[in-house]
Amino acid sequence: MSRRRRTAPLALALTAALLLGACASAPSTPPPAGQGEVRPADGVSAFFARYTDDWMRRQPSASTASRYFDGALQTELDAQLTPQSAQFRRDTLALAQRGLSELAGFDRARMGDVERVSAELMDWQLRSLLEGERFSHYEFPLQQFSGANVNLPNLMTVVHPVRSVGDARTYLSRLGQFEARMDEATARARELAARDILPPRFILDATIAQMRQFVDGPAARNPLVATFAERLASVESLDPGARETLVAEATRTVAERVYPAWARAIAELESQRSRAGDDAGLWRFDDGAEAYAYHLRRFTSTQLSAAEIHAIGLREVARIETEMDAILRSIGRAEGSVETRIAQLRRDLAYSNDDTGRAAIMADIEMMMRDAERRADALFDIRPRTPVIAQPYPEYRWASAAASYTAPPLDGSRPGVYQMPLRPDRLTRFGLRTLVYHEAVPGHHFQIALSVENADLPKFRQTRAFGGISAFSEGWALYAERLAAEEGWYEGDPEGRLGQLDAELFRARRLVVDTGLHAMRWNRQQAIDYGIPPSEVDRYVVMPGQATSYMIGQLEIIRLRDKARDALGDRFDPRAFHNRVLLTGVVPLELLEREVDDFIAKASVG
Repeated sequence: MSRRRRTAPLALALTAALLLGACASAPSTPPPAGQGEVRPADGVSAFFARYTDDWMRRQPSASTASRYFDGALQTELDAQLTPQSAQFRRDTLALAQRGLSELAGFDRARMGDVERVSAELMDWQLRSLLEGERFSHYEFPLQQFSGANVNLPNLMTVVHPVRSVGDARTYLSRLGQFEARMDEATARARELAARDILPPRFILDATIAQMRQFVDGPAARNPLVATFAERLASVESLDPGARETLVAEATRTVAERVYPAWARAIAELESQRSRAGDDAGLWRFDDGAEAYAYHLRRFTSTQLSAAEIHAIGLREVARIETEMDAILRSIGRAEGSVETRIAQLRRDLAYSNDDTGRAAIMADIEMMMRDAERRADALFDIRPRTPVIAQPYPEYRWASAAASYTAPPLDGSRPGVYQMPLRPDRLTRFGLRTLVYHEAVPGHHFQIALSVENADLPKFRQTRAFGGISAFSEGWALYAERLAAEEGWYEGDPEGRLGQLDAELFRARRLVVDTGLHAMRWNRQQAIDYGIPPSEVDRYVVMPGQATSYMIGQLEIIRLRDKARDALGDRFDPRAFHNRVLLTGVVPLELLEREVDDFIAKASVG
């Protein structure tokens, strides 16, 4: 039994995923009662707007990412980073509770369809956030996948605009606050360690290695400076001398303030290694089963238990492996396990592990995105206006990062961004098309960018101000992968079809491994032996339950699609179905089913 196994007191930290990167937002308190409140007589739409404005004033990272505000207020927020303080978290909880109280004053029976769905969604999100507060002490502020050490640099290198001298000044202002924010994250890690709440030793090792790589080398070559300098080169109003002065200031700040803050954080994590153990799952804590059940509800938006999800995963793994075996045999790969044969195919389709290979994979991703856009015409008659681009992660993140998508802002000033880690195991053509379909077209880019552009939705739904719902967004992206296969996009390409099935198999194994780690006392090696790469296993350890959302969401969207097709027969139009799902925006799966039922009812008489 782990010596760390004891019940922790209620924590004041909030769920990082629901706060949309709380490592970068403004120090603030909720407006006093009456100042931000909207009376029922004012209408629920006015409440949505006023309350979300109050929320986003405290969330500059989300405000920057979405360009939520205009003019001077947005510029002010672009220069801020949130304190990771107990007071800030207390204020956020109070604001969430205030939102629920005010929302309860509106009669949903008197609302229009969009207002009613929006009210139900906000209620679900705020309740989930408040419920998660009692388990937030298991969210480690410094970790290799989504800690402050990752989110802060990502905000600057991907999200923060650098299109003008003013943008450059807000960039430097934010950079100057890194030291304080990282020190607060370090203090939080120290506080949790004092209560015997420690990451597993292998998570500490992965995080320390990543953080050391980030500060390895002169400040001038750090991504915070190198990316800044590269982007400044396109600001035409800057002469070379002014550009050099700005880059020099960034270099000095990184050397004198960022690097020392990282060094202190690394030292704290190193001090924890001797006390950390190897147990990976939430089960190691007295209230770990309750915490994990909460995360499963939050991420899947269902009431499925860990045992039920584990069983679904085992069933799907068997089904997919049987199908893969038949295709492998058809192309002359009959010897060995499915996993062994796929590993060889992955190697056979590898790019070279050098600059030439990395350039080639990014060029192929670009080609595949444009091909997918052409193929999507038959299935989607509403498309995002915003383009999507692909770019590699900075090298310090290659070891731990997964492919990801960053949403465009409301003002269209930045495209959707598909990021790819270029570590050796990802340098392969095997499964690459499927990854493009998931992250970009018709996956996350269609789903997220259409919500951003949908002015019929309240702004909090366009910007996901209160967080995403993983079962919907990841379920849609995995549904997009299956849709491509169903529609013949892999015709004549059995290796491509195997890549799609392998991606689906990966998500089915995730169901088994995530529940295995957190509910069934699996260790890290058991998860790796089941076919999950080490960096992915480590991701599931620090984000309990999130990996289950993909296949649970996909299976539900497929069930709803088939339900509509069976009910409508010849009246079923896949484009109309996709429009209804995508224009509904991110919602819990139960609410999505009610929307699909309404779609069926209206199409039946249309």
